[in-house]
Amino acid sequence: MADFVIDRPQYIQELMSFKDTDLIKIVTGVRRSGKSTVFDLYVQELLKQGVSKEQIQIIKLEEVENEHLLDYHKLHKQVMDNIVAGKKNYVFLDEIQKVTDFQKAVRSLYEKKNIDLYLTGSNSKLQSGQWATSIAGRYVEIKMYPLSFKEFYEIYKDKENDNKDKIYDNYLLYSSFPYAQHFVNIGAPNFQQQIDTYIQGIYDTIVLNDVMDNKNISAADRLRRVLKFVANCIGSEISIKKISDTMTSDGIKILPSTIETYLDAFKDAFVLYKADRYDVKGKKILKTLNKYYLVDMGIRRHLLGNKVTDTGHILENIVYLELLRRGCNVYVGKIDYRNKDGKLQTAEVDFVAETPNGLEYYQVSDTMNEPQTLKRELASLQMIKDNYPKFVLSRDYGTKDYEGITQLNVLEWLVK
Repeated sequence: MADFVIDRPQYIQELMSFKDTDLIKIVTGVRRSGKSTVFDLYVQELLKQGVSKEQIQIIKLEEVENEHLLDYHKLHKQVMDNIVAGKKNYVFLDEIQKVTDFQKAVRSLYEKKNIDLYLTGSNSKLQSGQWATSIAGRYVEIKMYPLSFKEFYEIYKDKENDNKDKIYDNYLLYSSFPYAQHFVNIGAPNFQQQIDTYIQGIYDTIVLNDVMDNKNISAADRLRRVLKFVANCIGSEISIKKISDTMTSDGIKILPSTIETYLDAFKDAFVLYKADRYDVKGKKILKTLNKYYLVDMGIRRHLLGNKVTDTGHILENIVYLELLRRGCNVYVGKIDYRNKDGKLQTAEVDFVAETPNGLEYYQVSDTMNEPQTLKRELASLQMIKDNYPKFVLSRDYGTKDYEGITQLNVLEWLVK
């Protein structure tokens, strides 16, 4: 049976838009999000455009046969020994962070005018420290995520008779990792168990390779407990002290500084994303009481089991990731106001999204059918007096307007 490959045209188009430019193309994202496959698909496009196989080098640095290339001298020599003189060469280095002092090889290859250079990485080491400063303005980062709901929908819409609600439920069950869909595709009777095993493998690999190794962390069990705590609190304000206090009350003493290191490690591995708070009235970013969101709900199921009581926060997580995919900077909105008794209170807007055209405001709720829920979700948006677009997203069908606030079906919004 042929390999199950999911086309990712938006990433191919983005890579193609930077083809032959004087920029290093860096594709970043969590493990198994499809970075290597996108390189393979992009190479097929290059071949269709008349680029010869000899002009293309793909070196996958996690494969055993390439272990000798983890020394930057040998990697550099390997590439240069296979360069086609007088033509443009397309060099793809997959998981480049595995190479000791990879920066030295990359800088040298970048200087060769006949090399168009592409890198992937599963941690933010590629954009940190003096290395990033030294190539500032010379690279473009293409941020890659697991499957969006729209991509997932395109795979299953015919099979599920275009039932978006059913497809959404499966999106949470099957996970958003592309290869997890292979187990569904082959029609195995126990495909859900195979998916769960696959997700466990991804989690273990991330913890061992991208978190513990890169941060010199040795306590896998403590890492899991901290991530489990955060996974249980997606969409809720979290303080590092609160996590520390909870761990201590459970008999596991972890200093706040250690927890901060753990959270940073998971962010660097693209497992967690932190949303800062944004003062809507003051138009400034705040640095306390952030929220965290997970890259995939399959990992959350792996950590917490089949917990379905917080469907609203799960939906919020998915909307947050979608806004990132659409290129927005995303914050949690905060509005200070005084109630009728003059007491200072705070209202929250789920997301403030910075777009090229200005701000957009979003409230997310599983349903707006209850009058009190609708009133609550509208209230925060009604406090905002600027003219930027304001949206309420829910699973309810139909589009409604509440004096300039637009209510949309979230699944329709996700696939547009």
